[in-house]
Amino acid sequence: MAIGTSNVNKLAPSTPDSEVDEFSPQAYRPEIDGLRALAVLSVIINHFNKDLLPSGYWGVDIFFVISGFVITSSLYNRRQKNLREFLCSFYARRIKRLVPAHVVCAVITSILICLFNPAPMASLKTGIASLFGISNLYLLRQEADYFGDAIQLNAFTHTWSLGVEEQFYFFFPFIVWFTRFGRRLSMNRMYLPAVLAVLAITSLSGFIQLRGTNQSAVYFLMPTRVWELGVGALAFVVAANFGAGRLSSLLRLVPLPVSLAIGVVLFMPLQLWVYATTAAVILTALLIVSVHPQCAVYTTFTHPTIVNLGRISYSLYLWHWSILSISRWTIGIHWWSVPLQAGLIVIAAIWSYRYVEKPLRSAEWSSVQWKTLLYGVATLIGTAGLLACLLTPLGKHLFLGTQLKMIAIGPQSLTETYSLTAGSSAWSGEPCVLANNSQVGKKISIEECTLGDFSSSTRRILVVGNSFSATMVQAFDQLVLSDNYAVTITSEWGASPVPEIPNTGRTWDKVNDYYWEKVIPSLASRLREDDWVFLVNDLESLSPEQSSRSSEQVLRQLERGLEVFSDQLSRSKVRLAVLHGLPFAREAQCEPTQAQEQWFAPFGSPCFFLSKEQTVARRAKLDGILSALRRQGKITLVDLMDLFCPGTTCTYHAMNGQMLYRDVFSHPSVEAVRLAAPIIRESFR
Repeated sequence: MAIGTSNVNKLAPSTPDSEVDEFSPQAYRPEIDGLRALAVLSVIINHFNKDLLPSGYWGVDIFFVISGFVITSSLYNRRQKNLREFLCSFYARRIKRLVPAHVVCAVITSILICLFNPAPMASLKTGIASLFGISNLYLLRQEADYFGDAIQLNAFTHTWSLGVEEQFYFFFPFIVWFTRFGRRLSMNRMYLPAVLAVLAITSLSGFIQLRGTNQSAVYFLMPTRVWELGVGALAFVVAANFGAGRLSSLLRLVPLPVSLAIGVVLFMPLQLWVYATTAAVILTALLIVSVHPQCAVYTTFTHPTIVNLGRISYSLYLWHWSILSISRWTIGIHWWSVPLQAGLIVIAAIWSYRYVEKPLRSAEWSSVQWKTLLYGVATLIGTAGLLACLLTPLGKHLFLGTQLKMIAIGPQSLTETYSLTAGSSAWSGEPCVLANNSQVGKKISIEECTLGDFSSSTRRILVVGNSFSATMVQAFDQLVLSDNYAVTITSEWGASPVPEIPNTGRTWDKVNDYYWEKVIPSLASRLREDDWVFLVNDLESLSPEQSSRSSEQVLRQLERGLEVFSDQLSRSKVRLAVLHGLPFAREAQCEPTQAQEQWFAPFGSPCFFLSKEQTVARRAKLDGILSALRRQGKITLVDLMDLFCPGTTCTYHAMNGQMLYRDVFSHPSVEAVRLAAPIIRESFR
């Protein structure tokens, strides 16, 4: 990111002669290093404690503007003879500047995270992606919420911004070259600013339009961030074309109020993030072009301590998140630990700058630019290979804690065959599941998907729903063995809880309709009087943290759909049972192995769980609908809240200490289902 740009800001001359001003190649602008220091400190403070500086993460947006400014200056008036030389020179400088410190940090951090995280796959895969400048795309694919607590456990989350900038580097030099910026021909002066203006306006439009529909995409994607880098580039173009002297005379009184305004922006609430981001970008660009040696702001930003922090800002940014993330896996972050952790961050950054970043940036890797590029790419590939090795059992052997022992871990075990402890009855698993749209038309066999004797049973239960229904296979042993029930269990991975709520996911939209319109009616037609349909779904999405018009509509659709479904079944005197929403463990984004108590985490698990009070409050509207339907005799409500949240906080542990979930998606574990079996059995007797 911008912290990875050259610390010696060599800006191109604004006049055709050899006169040196603050926009000349020979000029070093220490105030930009000071601005970098402000940005990186804002980010670090925010990452230590969001309450101290609620919008400190906007320091990243400040970096983007600085990066656009400095990268444009570094490309200004380059004298390479052809495009190949121009590009090789630029990318060689970028590789020498960014790769060494990043590689060293990635290797050390990856090894450390393997010591304390029993399931480090997310961190390692993000780290590998970051080496090639695509960690932002990986995080977006994982549907990561940058503002959520769980993402703090990923040791490489912060590299998303490096990905944004490195993707920008791929096309920006071409724009500079083909617009012939800096050739000092009057006809060329407006080519680059015109292109930058179009890019910035287009990018900002996408940024604004997507903010309400896909906030993660807005945050992580390069196209919705180009406008920030473009504004920085435009700031340099304006300064280079109009000259520093004229700008400073026009804007002499601007730096102080602009600096104060930036300070205000850093304290603005998250709800105003679109407006605050826009303000931070514009104010930063205005400050860069207006600050001058005669103003108090310049004196502040050029203080030796602040300038030195700016010089090591790239290493500070790389290491601060690594240390904080590993701290969260171990001792946590507390008021008494902050001095130690801050000290480690500074020491690591200074070491990285002095012994890795600075010497390797200054060294001549090769007299031929393309060989420098080759060395850099080879280093990245080799490092990625090393991190990939940690994804194998080798990485697991580094773990210093106690591995969790469970009957089944991970969603892949949901389709395993399950046989009752006595008799020959078995659930076949995969033949009973609809996994995606390609399985529209697949036949579900009652014989393969039923525990017990369907033909001679006293009563039958048809279990339907999304992937959560498949987790309930072990809940019916006594109903089958002691009460002579037959239990048919089916699942459609993305099934909506009722047909009235359409599934908008492309993977499951067609198969969802097929499941509700064909499969369920066909199986339900085999039920008799006093038999049951048991609807098992993950209802987390129907218990939103903040009510909205869309969520209210979905809740109404659920109520109407359950009424219709219950009435349809009641015509055949078949009863409907519904599993109430489980605690929102999915929001913790915590693997079961991560929730295990460890000796190196004496103050508790690094996972972030909701309190029981929060969970109950969040499902209050859902509870109102389901309870009303229960009182009307439409449904029987099966509520496992007290089992899955026995204490004041809804953790991953049952009262007896057993793990309640098998994966990060909050699928109940076999242990939890067996604990729930008596409650479920009582509901159907």
